[in-house]
This record gives sequence, C-alpha cells and structure tokens, in this order.
Amino acid sequence: MKNALTVFAAVLMIIPAGCLPTVGGEKSTLLTVDFQQGRTLQYKFVSSRDIEVDWAMATNNNAKKGGSKVDKSSELMEMVVAYTPVEVAPYGLTTIEATCKSVKTSGKGRAGTTGNAVETLSGKSFTFTIDAAGRIEDYSQLEKLIKEAGEKAFRPEGKAGRIKEPDMISDFIATQWFLWDSVSSIKKAAKGVRIGQSWKSELSIPTPMIIRKARNVTYTLDEVRQTEKGQIAVIRSSYSPAESVPASWPKPYSGSFQMSGRFGFLTNYRFIDLQGQGEELFNIDAGRTEKYSQQYKVQFDASFPMGINIRPKITIEQNLTMELIE
Repeated sequence: MKNALTVFAAVLMIIPAGCLPTVGGEKSTLLTVDFQQGRTLQYKFVSSRDIEVDWAMATNNNAKKGGSKVDKSSELMEMVVAYTPVEVAPYGLTTIEATCKSVKTSGKGRAGTTGNAVETLSGKSFTFTIDAAGRIEDYSQLEKLIKEAGEKAFRPEGKAGRIKEPDMISDFIATQWFLWDSVSSIKKAAKGVRIGQSWKSELSIPTPMIIRKARNVTYTLDEVRQTEKGQIAVIRSSYSPAESVPASWPKPYSGSFQMSGRFGFLTNYRFIDLQGQGEELFNIDAGRTEKYSQQYKVQFDASFPMGINIRPKITIEQNLTMELIE
C-alpha cells in the first residue's frame, strides 16, 4: 500500500491539479480528494423514501378479484455533518474528524413508539483516515458509532424478548460509509479519467426492513465544466441489483430480536428489480464534492413465516442527496 501511495504522490507532485498528459489524443482528468489544514467543510445530507406494500399481490385469488390494499408510508432523514482535517499529509493519508451537527427524522404512516435511533448520533464525532484517491483506510470509529446507535433502536427488554423499533441507521450508513465512492472506486486513479470513461462499484440500499442488499453502480465522467468555483467534473451514475453484499459492510444490530411494525412479520426478501440514476458535481481544483443526488426505485417481495401463502410486493422510491453548505 505504501508503494502505491508513493507512486501516486510522485505523479501528483509533477502534474498540475486536474491535468494529465493526453492518452491516444484524449485528455485525462485527475480526480483527487483534498483537505486544507484547519478548514472545516459542512455538508447537508437528505435521505427520503416513499414505501408501498401491495397486499393484493399476495395471492392469485386477490389479484383475480381485483382486490387491492396498498399500505403507503414515507421516511425522511436530514443531517448536517462537519468534516475537519486533524492532520493533513499532502499526497498521503489525512486524518479527518467528522461531527454530526444535527440529525432529524420524520415520516408518515410508519410504525414505532419511540424516537428514531439515528437521532442519537446528533452531536457525536468519529475520526477516519483517507488517502488522496478518496479511499477511507480506517472505519473503526465509524463502525463503533453505528453499533452504538443500533443498540438504541431496541425497546427495554421484556417478556416478549428484544424488540427493535424502526430506524434510519441504514441511511446514515449509506451517506457516511461510502463518502467519495465515485472517486475512490477508480481502479487506476493516477492515470486519470477521460470524458466518457466508466467504472464500477457497489453502494448500499437503505430500507425500513432488516435486509442486507446492495446495488451495482456504474459511474461515467460525463463532462468537465469551467465555472467560477473552478473545473467541475460531472459524474453520472446508474444502478442495478447486486448479487451479493461485501462482508466488510457494517452490521448495526447483533443477537436475536423481533422487529416491530409491518416488516416484523415478513421474511425471505427477494430482489425483483432496481433501476435508477444519479449525478455528482466534483470540484477538480478544490478536490471535493460540491453536491450529489441519487434516485432509484427498488422492488422486493417477501413471505410470511410458517408457510403462509402470502408474498406482498414492496416498492421503495429512494432519494439521497448531499450538498456542501460550508
């Protein structure tokens, strides 16, 4: 790893920011994540989703009779996170302290008797290290914070055992675990990226259910704009279902438990489809994301326990945004 960083650093020191020699007549753009000592950057994250559970899809008899019962609900999380460089090593590893300045949630038609556990993260901090390519090298404090929030999602244990209330911890994971993924997933970052070039990665799928599913993402450098803020790389993304989930992704909850609400009775969630797209504006000169948006629709079906012949269809329309508010 140190050898790779040394080579990457050498390339960066001899080439002006954002510029690389042309390859086959095509200009490449170098995308690096940069921080200035003592300068804090604040971002606003918003995660929202509309959820539909179609019980008419449960049995063929209901479908034939034209019966329809669709439960609708929505969830929203708004969060402001400040990132402060603690130790900056140009072209090497930089240590960042992230502080959750505020975390607020709201929703319609959702179950739950207690506050959303993700709100307990408000005021909490964690540190991590990042290299110039945007790769986070140490997730330990973030993972610890996620597990602490996961414990807050449970009711006081009683005769019924451990009961977990609905929460939006998976949305916190979707925003913080995958910071700078569009840049850090470039396989040969030191060679830069040409306009029209694509590369692949995986992102999580935040849901109101207890499932571990992922989406494939294909990033494409669509264009480079010259603006008053500097050169802006426009990175488009498209999404599709992934077959598996990396084992390294965090697990907020441990032990055996029952989830409250409508999703506490459903099991064996199956992917039906996932489609969507996104856009990120990355400031090449400043080495930072200005904003991004991700939108997709995902569909599952599920089963009831004990062999009950019901497989409702679940549709989630998800929106994730991030914007620099400095």
